[in-house]
Amino acid sequence: MTLGPGLDGTLTAANQIASPRRWTTAYTMAHQCVEVMNVLDGEQIERAPNRLLTIGQLAAYAGVTIKAVRHYHRRGLLEEPPRDSSGYRRYGAQHAIKLVKIKTLAQAGVPLARIKELLAADPDRFAGAIAEIDRKLQEWAEELQRARERIAQLETGDRLFVSAEVADYLDRLHELGVSRRTVQLERDLWILMQSVSPEQAASWIADKREALGDPEFRALYLAYDAAFDWSPDDPRLDALADRTQRWIANRPGSPEGGERPVQDPTIARLVATSGGASSPAWDRLAEIAREGRARRQAARRLPRKR
Repeated sequence: MTLGPGLDGTLTAANQIASPRRWTTAYTMAHQCVEVMNVLDGEQIERAPNRLLTIGQLAAYAGVTIKAVRHYHRRGLLEEPPRDSSGYRRYGAQHAIKLVKIKTLAQAGVPLARIKELLAADPDRFAGAIAEIDRKLQEWAEELQRARERIAQLETGDRLFVSAEVADYLDRLHELGVSRRTVQLERDLWILMQSVSPEQAASWIADKREALGDPEFRALYLAYDAAFDWSPDDPRLDALADRTQRWIANRPGSPEGGERPVQDPTIARLVATSGGASSPAWDRLAEIAREGRARRQAARRLPRKR
C-alpha cells in the first residue's frame, strides 16, 4: 500500500470544507484514514524504511510548503522525527495524516494556537471548541462586513468625518442638483463645525435640514451655487441678496432683523476663513449682506417719530 491514495482522499475532503459546520466531519475522516493505514499497512511501513518520506515528499502529499512544515514543527503542532544515519529526517504515515489534519483546521480558520488542543481533544471537547471558534469567526466576519460598508461609504467622500445628519443633508444637496464643488465646501465646513462645537453644529444642521424643506430656500441655494462663477459686478447679486434677506426675515421664528445670533464668535471666524475655494461673487454677496445689516441696525437706533 502506498500513501498517495489515502492522502489524496483526505486532501479532497479538506478542499471541500465550505463552513465551520463541516470541520468535525473532516476531522473524523482524517482519523478514519489514520486507523485504516495503521491496521492495514503500519507494520509494513515500519519494516520498509525506504518507504518513509522526506520533508519535501511529506509537504507535497499534504499540499503545503516545506516552510509550513517547519513552522508547524516550531509551533509544536507536528513532532519532528530524528535524523537517520544519512542525516535526513524521515516521516511516516502518522506525520502525513497529522499534517493533513493541521492543514484542514488551519484552512477552516482555526487559529494555530488552538490546533494542538483540538488534535488531542475527544469528540465532545472538539465540538465545543469548534462552536466557540465558529462564534468568534462569525463576530470577525460581521466586523469585516461593517468595515466593507464603511469603505463603500467613503467612495464619494461626502460621509467622511461628518455625522449621519450632515451626510443626509449633503445627499439632499446632490439630489437637488447642487454642484460637486459646493457640496464639498459644505462638507469641509461641517467637519470643522462638528470638531470645534458639536452642540452648535447639531443645532445648525437641524436648522438647515428644516430649511431645505422650503422651496424658496432650495431655489436660493441653487442660485447661490450658480453665482459662484458670476462677476462681482453682476447686477443679479443685489437682487439675490435682497431675496435672501426677505426669506430670512419672513421665516417663522426668525429674530428681529432676520439675523440668527452666533453663540461663539470664534466659530464664526473659523467658518468664514475655512473655505477652500474663492469666489469674488460670493465675497460681494457677503459684503452686500453686511451693508444691509448695518443699514437695518442704524435704522433701529433712530428715534421713532410720535
